[in-house]
Amino acid sequence: MYVELRHLRTIRAIHQAGGLARAAEMLNMTQSALSHQVAGLEDQVGMELFVRRSKPMRLSAAGVRMLRAAERILPEIAALEEEFRALQSGKTGRLHIAIECHACFDWLFPVLELFRHSWPEIDVDIRAGLAFDAMPALNREEVDLVISSDPVDLPGITFNPLFDYHPTFVAPANFPNCAKPMIEAEDFRDQVLITYPVGRDKLDVFTELLTPARVEPRAQRTAELTAVILMLVAAGRGVAVLPDWVLREVKGNADYITRPLGPGTITKRLYAATRSEDVARPYMAHFLRLARTEPVKLQRT
Repeated sequence: MYVELRHLRTIRAIHQAGGLARAAEMLNMTQSALSHQVAGLEDQVGMELFVRRSKPMRLSAAGVRMLRAAERILPEIAALEEEFRALQSGKTGRLHIAIECHACFDWLFPVLELFRHSWPEIDVDIRAGLAFDAMPALNREEVDLVISSDPVDLPGITFNPLFDYHPTFVAPANFPNCAKPMIEAEDFRDQVLITYPVGRDKLDVFTELLTPARVEPRAQRTAELTAVILMLVAAGRGVAVLPDWVLREVKGNADYITRPLGPGTITKRLYAATRSEDVARPYMAHFLRLARTEPVKLQRT
């Protein structure tokens, strides 16, 4: 069976119009040509697509299946066409981003660098000051996208999955339990834990490991920057848990050891929250594609 986009548009138009005459007007063709096209398509599929004895014309079971395909495929084609037109014309827009993840800067900047080459007219900004009141800001249209690992059910907000990552333990090379293949909650009891300066509900090491096990580290120290955390760890001032993409540069470095958290590998998923009506915007769709693919390359290096 050979089905063209025009066939899908025909099925949709007749269903919407309820008859051949009105559908022909919608498609800017004669009723005779439309009837001929439908008859040819029905010959290909080997069954009727419409119940012609009903008024308005009603889809047969086969027609309903083809309509479902049309309603799925045609919007995707339209979005692709719009995206190509936007790439050629340089449409303007806004992409203001709030981040609930300090470590995300490591992959976000390379993504934005690729994005700006395709969308030079889009106003891009990172609203760090809104990072931990981000969802209300998204609803108020103060920002357009929120990077988060904690999806919630909010009306009008879509959490678009980006990629999975593993929170990973990093310690100085002389860490006493360095021979262990996996680090568990009890290993933190006598350690200084170095984290970003955010609440425990935003830190994977607490939400995924320590809080469920009711384990407290000996002390907690904070640092704003990933580079400072790693410097403190190398100096023996404490241990940390960071996403695996952050630690790609210290793997093989004699100053550090890295281990998975356990028992059982802990996997988290990162999301880009957007207003639901914005997901299909061409530049937003392009950014989401980059944000799904480029960070994975960093995890593999």
